Amino acid sequence: MLSDTPHRSDLLLLINPNSNTDTTSMMQTLAQEYFRKDSLRVVGITTVATPSMITDSTALKESVGPVLDAVRGYLAGSQGNEVAAVIIGAMGDPGRAELVTELRIPVIGIGQAAILTAASNDRPFAMATSTPELVSSLTGLVESHGCAEHFIGVELTSSSPLELAADPEAQFVQLRDATRRGLGHGARAVIIAGGPLADTARRIAQSEDIEVIEPISSACQMVMRALGL
Repeated sequence: MLSDTPHRSDLLLLINPNSNTDTTSMMQTLAQEYFRKDSLRVVGITTVATPSMITDSTALKESVGPVLDAVRGYLAGSQGNEVAAVIIGAMGDPGRAELVTELRIPVIGIGQAAILTAASNDRPFAMATSTPELVSSLTGLVESHGCAEHFIGVELTSSSPLELAADPEAQFVQLRDATRRGLGHGARAVIIAGGPLADTARRIAQSEDIEVIEPISSACQMVMRALGL
């Protein structure tokens, strides 16, 4: 166990399981914006030996070790005792279960937070994403949180995740359309499922008069509740 006593501090650690520092910076900025009126300071760290964007279940499973190494390495450093909570910045929440058993601080996954937020008050919800090879993992995550009875399903973009990562405007349009399809199938809330999609999730939430669940914001809300703030 890395910690024997609970910590309360002003530092929140956000780990990006995708080895893309631009994605880390984007998610860190969005999280820090959420906490702009509070005392929490967000530090983003990036895994190594993982893809720049996790697009399939094999890569998701293989990212668990690098996530644990990165978080453990940071906590073992001089700032480790200052960390109040950890956010796992990938929808599959790799490493969250392991860290929950090791740490005496909240460990929140953006997938966990988004699903629990979307399913609140027993409302039907869907997901919109660009990663078809992660559908089974996302469905399994919904089931693990006991929300399967409220889950409508996953709506996909027509282009591949890497194509859309290189074209933010097309990513926005295709995910917006996927969100609308989810609503058309009976969802009352739609999760934009993917850490690297967080900026687009914010754009869709601001442009549409519908309930769009942003995983980063959902995780920040869950951190606030966990810390009693």
